[in-house]
Amino acid sequence: MKILSTKEKAVKINIESNYYGTVAEIGGGQETARHLFQAGGASNTVAKTVSAYDKLFSDYFYNEGQPSRYVAEERLRKMVQYEYDELIKILDKKNPQRFFAFANTVETINFSKTNQGNGWLGIMAEGSDRYHPNMILIHIKLLEKDTLLQQYTLGALGINLIHGGLFMGEDPVGILLGLLDNLDTDRLEIDYVYTEGPDMNKVDNRILNLMLVSNNMTPAIMFDKTGRVMQPGEMLYKKNILLTRGYFRPITNLGMKFIEDSLQVFKRDEDYTPDNTIAFCEISLNYLMQGESVDEQDFLHRVDLLNLMGQSVMVSCFQRYFELVRYFGQFRIIKLRIVMGLPTFDKVLDHTSYTDLRGGILQMMGGLFEDNVKVYLYPSLNTDTGEIIYPDDAHFPADIRLLWQYLNLTGKILILKTITSNDTGITTEFITQLIESGDARLAQYVPERVYQRIKEKGLFGYLH
Repeated sequence: MKILSTKEKAVKINIESNYYGTVAEIGGGQETARHLFQAGGASNTVAKTVSAYDKLFSDYFYNEGQPSRYVAEERLRKMVQYEYDELIKILDKKNPQRFFAFANTVETINFSKTNQGNGWLGIMAEGSDRYHPNMILIHIKLLEKDTLLQQYTLGALGINLIHGGLFMGEDPVGILLGLLDNLDTDRLEIDYVYTEGPDMNKVDNRILNLMLVSNNMTPAIMFDKTGRVMQPGEMLYKKNILLTRGYFRPITNLGMKFIEDSLQVFKRDEDYTPDNTIAFCEISLNYLMQGESVDEQDFLHRVDLLNLMGQSVMVSCFQRYFELVRYFGQFRIIKLRIVMGLPTFDKVLDHTSYTDLRGGILQMMGGLFEDNVKVYLYPSLNTDTGEIIYPDDAHFPADIRLLWQYLNLTGKILILKTITSNDTGITTEFITQLIESGDARLAQYVPERVYQRIKEKGLFGYLH
């Protein structure tokens, strides 16, 4: 299918949409409105445009006169709701067209280039019920290093969102996939999407956000303990992070012990409080692939079971740990602790994995072990002898032994010794075999609630 240019989309919105509404923009200029006016025929579509640039004006119209954060989801929601309500109040009985309200609140890069351009965009559009409109909200990061270029990007993105909201109101997936028309991922990142409304119930918001990762719109997405999609910057701000990577198909007793024991260690840190610390179960996108595509239902089952055990979830496209650390480094987190088993740590220290880096394993080390990062390291099991293997100098090859000694002496590695030999023998392959054969022994290796849910719902191919 041909991708319409930004101007062609603006013309289509003005001439063909049968919608009438408001465009309200804070910061970044009136870029979306400009496209509509330059396309011609805007009088068919635009009831009002507004730039509430002054903070007092913005607060007066969108927050009952009270100051609050301006570039935030809460402010965006109030903007689209206020503007849509105004259309109903003024035009409900006078205009037969459908109504829409588009808004954005954006911080573009400053003159000194010391900030990260980012913003929120949203649209509320009449669907099957005028008084209960459909809504789609997105958060973006602006990656260009020039204010004017960021404004051009905002204008094109705004038109893409309006076009999708007006012409594909019952197809959230289509709206999402059209957001980067005439744009590309070196200009912006879309790291959060949320939809609601009477015609938006066909697609789970978790699936939409997973599509952001699988379509390279963002490197990572996050869910809180209830399964609610969270914008990463909002969730991570001034937080300690405990990160455990795995398949989690499903979470096992061993996995829960890793997390619980690591949290007990983290609690002894001077910067720890219950309110400022998040434990994430992180799943690499590769772990969700079935052939060339993502198994969406399998993904939802994993998230549901992790939430059942009170865990927050992260899905990312990162394959290597230092890339994860670099990702967290862009946010104002306090400390990062990575939970890792010895077999995984051995792979991390395999210098053949870093031939693509000019600095090889040393470059990896600098990226992984930043000042606020430590690894909580668990032992492994010798399957032949049943003996627990704790890392020591003799465990590591001679060419990396000095690196290991350095990490150990500087406290970048903390060896945890609470796992027994029976626990460490559990593998993903073993758990999968138990599930697919309906083996009752599964109850010994996974939490009781997880076992009951798998059994009742037949998850992961459980054989009844």
